[in-house]
Amino acid sequence: MPSIVDPSVAAQPASYAVLESAEPASRPLLQSSRKAGGRPNWGPMFGIIGIHLAALLAFWPAMFTWKALLTALALQAVCGMGITIGFHRLLTHRSFRCSKGLEYILTLLGCLNLQGGPIKWTATHRLHHQHSDDEQDPHSPRHGFFWSHVLWCFTYDPSFDDYDQYSRYAKDLARDRGQVFFERTTVYWQFVLAAALYLWGGWPCVIWGIFVRLVYVYHATWFVNSASHTWGYRTYETSDVSRNLWWVALLSFGEGWHNNHHAFPRSARHGLQRWEVDVSWLVIRALSAVGLVRDVHLPDNARA
Repeated sequence: MPSIVDPSVAAQPASYAVLESAEPASRPLLQSSRKAGGRPNWGPMFGIIGIHLAALLAFWPAMFTWKALLTALALQAVCGMGITIGFHRLLTHRSFRCSKGLEYILTLLGCLNLQGGPIKWTATHRLHHQHSDDEQDPHSPRHGFFWSHVLWCFTYDPSFDDYDQYSRYAKDLARDRGQVFFERTTVYWQFVLAAALYLWGGWPCVIWGIFVRLVYVYHATWFVNSASHTWGYRTYETSDVSRNLWWVALLSFGEGWHNNHHAFPRSARHGLQRWEVDVSWLVIRALSAVGLVRDVHLPDNARA
């Protein structure tokens, strides 16, 4: 069982307070100017719509094979951890420490989910924690359920759609040449994977392993922003409307225990009750047991 490091971290509002502690006290709060009804961000809009349309090819009988389905399931299990463990619990919140090699492997797996590079993803999520469910939150359901689910991705934000702007909010990653490399090459890794899948099983593996998988991971991630701020139960009093929602937790490898996460943002474990299944935490715990992960942060009530 990993040791608890600095349980007082649970009282901190978000991990960027730790990561950017060297910044002047007068540094302005993270701010976003993304607003519902704003100027469309055509690139992400056409990309996401195109991926959904391509996924419909999976209904064509010629595009289905059991090999393709099993490949997609295996990729989702592995690449999904790149978001939940890599981008989220490691890069954004620094819930644990690991070797730089393992950090880069998790980052690469995160990039294969095509949700933006590690620096932008981290900056956006830190903004969400600092302004959770207020006017500066980039994806609060208080602006509408569908806004929080996907429409926010379709709206241009000058503060978070330009590298020179959003990289200021993840300076710890922007100083890392490896993370900068992954930020700049995120999209290209999808083409490398697509080529490998074509060689592995032809077009069915490409359709299922790329497009169907991406549609799944998109909505599993977006449900954390929308459904887990709308339905479910609240174990802890927080300043936002975050909630714990079991079916989102199952879809997203434990990310749906969202009220727990907002109460203890730096905790590597989100499912704090024994029956709150948190697959990502189980993987982190296993990595810790074999010595690949260390300095795991947990709140006091997650010792069990």
